[in-house]
This record gives sequence, structure tokens and C-alpha cells, in this order.
Amino acid sequence: MTIELHTWNTPNGRKISVALEEMGLPYKVIPVNISKGEQMAPAFIRISPNGKIPAIVDPDGPGGQRVSVFESGAILLYLGEKTGQFLPKPLIERIPVLEWLMWQMGGFGPMPGQVHHFIALENERDRAYGLKRYMAETRRLYGVLDRRLSTCEFVAGELSVADFAILGWAWRHPRHKVELSDFPHVRRWYDALMARPATRRGMEARLD
Repeated sequence: MTIELHTWNTPNGRKISVALEEMGLPYKVIPVNISKGEQMAPAFIRISPNGKIPAIVDPDGPGGQRVSVFESGAILLYLGEKTGQFLPKPLIERIPVLEWLMWQMGGFGPMPGQVHHFIALENERDRAYGLKRYMAETRRLYGVLDRRLSTCEFVAGELSVADFAILGWAWRHPRHKVELSDFPHVRRWYDALMARPATRRGMEARLD
């Protein structure tokens, strides 16, 4: 049964294509062109009420029922539960996965996303203020990640959905104006993930 991935070529979309490839789940991409406002189409709103990509439709959900899931973090947790992969069963092992997944959702995504916004502005005054504020916070978050990865191979110890979530945004480090050489443990982690064949397929999948 093939999962439908409704998405576009963004960090949040990449999280899910990487997870699907790593989990070995068959899927097909249904592009949602956010530059044309397709995320507000009634058919998409039915599966993603917030009008944001990505969303999935799983024809073989719990009990064999067709289900849709929106919000990238929820999708990752759903897929981890569905497959039993990259999401530990014991609560003590699951805690760091949840912590670092929520860290990405609450910080290492919204803050670099503001950099993406302000860097594209034409008004230099607006641009300068926003970039000073959000680039500083983005670099701080890279530092948090670097310290964490100085003590473990992956953010929660073993490879997990939290790594896929964070990778989606670390992939855009050139756009954040961040050199990974400034954060050697992040660089080691990033290179190790990108060397995984399934992760590479997820990062190279055509999402637009």
C-alpha cells in the first residue's frame, strides 16, 4: 500500500521523504506548489487543516483504515509507531527522541525560517534588523546541537525520527549563512547521515 506524500521541496518536506526512505515504505509524491497557493486548496485543507505542507495519506492505517496525518512532527511519530523503526518502545529511551524532535519543531525550524524570510527582503533596514536577530539565534541553536552531538553519535543516542527532523533544516545551512566547519560535531553527524543511501534517496527525491 503506497503512502501519499503531499509536499513541496522544503526542509519540512525533506524530513518525511528521508523517513519514508529510511523506513523502506513505498510512497508517491503529490506536489503542493506553495508558491502558487495550492496549500490552501479545499482538497488539501481536508487533510491538512492548517494549510501547511507536508501531509500524508496512508491507505493502510491503524486497523487497515485510510488515514491522513498533518504536521511533520506528528507524521514522523506516526511513521515511527507504524513501522516500529527509529522510535524506541521503552519510555526511557523514547524521552530524548521526543525532546529533540520538539526542540527542532519549536526552535531549529522557526528560527532558521525567519532567516529565510528576512534574507529575501529588499528593504535593507528591515533586512538588517531581522538577520541580526534571527541569525544570532540560529547560530545559538547550532551550538546547542553541536554540544549535544559532542556526547553522542545521534541526538537521542540511536538514530531516530528526531535526526530526520533536524536534518531537514540542517540541509539548508548554506541558506542560514552557517558554515558547518564552525560546528564540527554537527558536521560529523550531517556527513554521516548524508552518507546513508536511504537518506540520500530521501534528500534527492523530486518533491516539486
